[in-house]
Amino acid sequence: MIYLANPARYDGSMQYRYCGASGLKLPAVSLGLWHNFGHISSYEGIKQMLFTSFDLGITHFDLANNYGPPEGAAEENLGRVLANELKPYRDELLISTKAGFKHWEGPYGAKGGSRKYLLASLDKSLKRLGLDYVDIFYHHVQDSNTPVEETASALDQAVRSGKALYVGISNYYTDRAREIIKVLKELRTPVVIDQNRYSILDRNAEKDDLKGYLAQEGIGLITYSPLAQGLLTDRYLRGIPEDSRVRMDDRFLKEQNITEQQLEASRSLAKLAAERGQTLAQMALSWILKDETTTSVLIGASKPSQIADCVGCLKNITFTEQELAKIDEIIAPVVRK
Repeated sequence: MIYLANPARYDGSMQYRYCGASGLKLPAVSLGLWHNFGHISSYEGIKQMLFTSFDLGITHFDLANNYGPPEGAAEENLGRVLANELKPYRDELLISTKAGFKHWEGPYGAKGGSRKYLLASLDKSLKRLGLDYVDIFYHHVQDSNTPVEETASALDQAVRSGKALYVGISNYYTDRAREIIKVLKELRTPVVIDQNRYSILDRNAEKDDLKGYLAQEGIGLITYSPLAQGLLTDRYLRGIPEDSRVRMDDRFLKEQNITEQQLEASRSLAKLAAERGQTLAQMALSWILKDETTTSVLIGASKPSQIADCVGCLKNITFTEQELAKIDEIIAPVVRK
């Protein structure tokens, strides 16, 4: 059956925001392919999540060279869908990928930011995706062993070679972000976005005023793990389900690290969300998007209904001062800073 995109996909509630001072817009809600898009997942299920996203106005699909499992599988699966169903819509889509964490054996595929690694990885990603270029190419994690000038020159080369339209950085601390953004701007490389972990429970992107610095420099911010690996959803409000990610795949959220204090905070937040007419997940996303300087929030999903629920957050992204104060009061004992 041939996929035909929803003709009303741009008439709905999706918002599109500029990446800082650039002319590039991203949907306020973007789809991350970190989990559930590898070869262990149903290909039909993957297609339906991608189709649902696009039909709702989500034009941005975010990947990395190591997303799977196995590593690279998410790019391969998206490439397959692009070739078979989404090819007519390529110019409506924004595809991003990253390199930085270990990806192949030996010194040249190890975690880092060398010119050798980044440019070789980009070629591998393009081959898996079946594309001539990606829209954004990120350095995935800062590398203190490689001069920022070398990493920046590799990102610059990716653009000048026509293999990427824009570049970004991810998981950088503020001081290192300042260094590489300065070099990239001197090179006149179109650096438009920074991707960092951020949520009601994790204020990582506020460290050393990173958000303020990015806004000052005209760099967009896109956040990942906005639902704190599920803690900011209804999933764990009544305990830990047997089929939860914690029980099935505890690489990122371990059961022993989930405290009753955290669960109680989630329950209190869920009550506040209900008063706002939202699910806990919707309120958690709205809380991030309340700041106009935030370009987009990355969501993950295991089924289409979750994507639709997340996009529903855009119906209410304003908060009263009392609501914001209540959220800070609830999470004060458990927040990561």
